[in-house]
Amino acid sequence: MGAGVIQKGGGGRRRGRRRGGAQPMAEINVTPFVDVMLVLLIIFMVAAPLMTVGVPLELPKTAAQSLPTEQEEPLTISLDGAGGLAIQSTPVADAELIPRLRAIMTERKSNKLFIRADAGVGYGRVAQVMGALQAAGYTSIGLVTDPDGPRFGASGG
Repeated sequence: MGAGVIQKGGGGRRRGRRRGGAQPMAEINVTPFVDVMLVLLIIFMVAAPLMTVGVPLELPKTAAQSLPTEQEEPLTISLDGAGGLAIQSTPVADAELIPRLRAIMTERKSNKLFIRADAGVGYGRVAQVMGALQAAGYTSIGLVTDPDGPRFGASGG
């Protein structure tokens, strides 16, 4: 890898028998190590944004700014186009939502919930889920949207 021999004296011009002048080099060449680490860093920086919640949704587009990030991964509840529920990426029935959330929240520091709803889901279904969450004691609920939408009041064609 990076081991070599350092010779004393005339720079290795003499041939013949060795007089104890050659010593093993005890230094490690760190350049290949640094190169590999930088490549791995770039790979993880590119792959990290791709590892998000796995429920495919078409989020509504709004002009709202994103909330400040936290240290703990946010707990998300997703409503798909048919109105089905999922906690993170695990599908769950309506009757099981609140008991599962209570079990999850006992292990979490933050009590914030985020709702991701497909743009095709009716307002009534989103309000129904939010009402059930509030009745169960969850008062810090955020709605996740796509920030590339039109500004409110702007005329769009």
